Amino acid sequence: MFGKNYIFSLFSTSPVRPLQKHMERVQACVRELPPFFDAVLSADWERAADQQKRIAKLENEADTLKRELRLHLPKGVMLAMSRRDLLEVLTMQDRLANKAKDIAGLILGRRMQFPEGLGEPMREFLSRSVDASAQAQKAIDELDELVETGFSGREVKLVEDMIHQLDTIEKDTDRIQVAVRARLMEQERSLPPIDVMFTYRVIDWIGELADDAQRVGSRLELMLAQ
Repeated sequence: MFGKNYIFSLFSTSPVRPLQKHMERVQACVRELPPFFDAVLSADWERAADQQKRIAKLENEADTLKRELRLHLPKGVMLAMSRRDLLEVLTMQDRLANKAKDIAGLILGRRMQFPEGLGEPMREFLSRSVDASAQAQKAIDELDELVETGFSGREVKLVEDMIHQLDTIEKDTDRIQVAVRARLMEQERSLPPIDVMFTYRVIDWIGELADDAQRVGSRLELMLAQ
């Protein structure tokens, strides 16, 4: 896991580095969802269970980093970034890992089988939501440079472009989500109602994954505007 020396070494270089390391662990967790979903679509429940355990392990590691960051975060203002801003971004990042764990836990726990013709659209939907999380990580990776430049100069334009791309990806997920829900609606009368209910829940949670990623970008955008 992570020892105290590891956490302290992050703070010794930059107060932003622990936030970036947390996002790295969050994204490591999120990007395990597509191979998990592949196993589910193949009804390979042993492989799906292994993937779910990996997702849970990575989410736990992200939680450890989150707790340590909160405990050791300096008080007051840190260069150009306030303690409050950093904690709000941390909370939004945390939601991504939590949502990935929830999605995998629900699907595996119920051994969900998706209706015919829905698997591939949902695979595309999930993949694009993971893209949103990856784009949020790219923006967070620039945060130390933003702090060093006092949120000014070329770095601001670079991050603004990244956030714009994140917004574009999130809009893609909205479009795909509408199509996936419509396809499910066409079949729902012929399916067990409880299965339909949980399928809609999974669809909603995958959409929330992209929404949470966009919120990370939106928070950075507000910081740029301050």
